[in-house]
Amino acid sequence: MPDLNLLITLDVLLAEGSVERAAKRLHLSPSAMSRALARLRHTTGDPLLVRAGRGLVPTPHALALREQVSRLVQEAQAALRPAQAVDMALVERTFTLRTSEEFIECFGAALLRRIAQEAPGLRLRLLSKTDKDTAPLRDARVDLDIGVVDPSAGPEVLTQTLFRDRLIGVVRNGHPLSCGAVSLQRYAEGQHLYVSRRGQDRGQIDDALQALGVTRQIHTIVAGFATAIALARDTDLIASVPERYIAQRNELFCFELPLSLPTFSVAMLWHPRLDADPAHRWLRSCLREVCGP
Repeated sequence: MPDLNLLITLDVLLAEGSVERAAKRLHLSPSAMSRALARLRHTTGDPLLVRAGRGLVPTPHALALREQVSRLVQEAQAALRPAQAVDMALVERTFTLRTSEEFIECFGAALLRRIAQEAPGLRLRLLSKTDKDTAPLRDARVDLDIGVVDPSAGPEVLTQTLFRDRLIGVVRNGHPLSCGAVSLQRYAEGQHLYVSRRGQDRGQIDDALQALGVTRQIHTIVAGFATAIALARDTDLIASVPERYIAQRNELFCFELPLSLPTFSVAMLWHPRLDADPAHRWLRSCLREVCGP
C-alpha cells in the first residue's frame, strides 16, 4: 500500500521546485527529502523533478499531478482539522429523537420555537420511546435518546442529565382525595392507574407499599404518563406521574405521595461519534436550556 504521507511531500516538492526548500518547509534534512523524492519516483514510475541548470523542473506527469495532489492534501487537512463553530441558520439537516409523548407535550413546543428562530433548516423526526435499548444509538437510527437514566446503559453511550424529577399523585378536581390530607390508607384504598411501557402489573410504588404492609388495587394499566393523566382527569382513578409533566395541566388536583420514593433523572443519551458534531452539540444545548429550571 502506498504511503499517503508521500502526498504531502510531493505537494511541497512541486510547490517549491527545490529539495532544499521543501526540506526546510517540512522540517526535514535535505538528505531525508532526497530519500523521499526517490521513494516518490519509485512509487509513481516517473522522475517527477529533473535537473535544469541549477534548479529542478517538473516533468509533464508531475505537472498533471500537481493540482490533484494539492486538492487531496487540502481535503485531508480539512477532514482532520478540529470541528469548527457552525452557523445554525445555514444548516440543512434532520435529527431523529426518541422520547415519550409526555416529554414532547411538555417541552416540544419550546424546543421547536428555538429551532424555528435559530436553525430554520433543522428538522426533527420524533419517535416514540418504548424501551431503553441503546442499539438504535449505536446503529445511527436515532441521534438522541431522552428518558429516565438506565444504570445498565453501556459505556459506549454518553449521558447528560436534563433534570431531576419525582412522582406525585394526581386526581380530578372534586375527587375524594382532593379534600383533606392524603393518608397512606386513603391513597391505598383508591382505584389506581399504573404506567408500564412493557405491560407489567406492578412497580416501585407497589414494592414500597408492600414494605409498609399495604397493597393497592390497580384498576387500569397504560403505556404512558400522558394517557394516565388524561384518564385521571376524567375518571375517579388515581395516577402517580412525574411532577414536571403536570405543571401546565388544568382540572387536576396534585398531592405528594404518602410514601417515600427516590427521585430520578431524565437525561439525553447519544453515541460518542456525534459528541463533537457542532449541530448536534447545538441541539443538546437547546434541550438543556428548554428543560432547565
